[in-house]
Amino acid sequence: MLSADKVSHLSHVILDAVKNNTAVKVKSDDERVLKEIKRVLAAELSQEEAIDRKVKAKLASYSRGIIEGSAEWEVLYRKTFEDEMRKHTKV
Repeated sequence: MLSADKVSHLSHVILDAVKNNTAVKVKSDDERVLKEIKRVLAAELSQEEAIDRKVKAKLASYSRGIIEGSAEWEVLYRKTFEDEMRKHTKV
């Protein structure tokens, strides 16, 4: 989980990038845009944390007893995490 300071910093970086893009015109005040960026970031981080818990529980349920942190666990975690992210990706 990112700290509130890191989320705030990221939000400002995103806002600056949007404002400096000549193809985009921001029609709202900065505070409102920052609030929305922070809301979206929080939702995405929350979803990733939920998927992380789900993947870890799934790997822990394997009868072989894969040791967390092992090379095999890392490969399975990454693959399973990516699969779960694809399931939750909004189209």
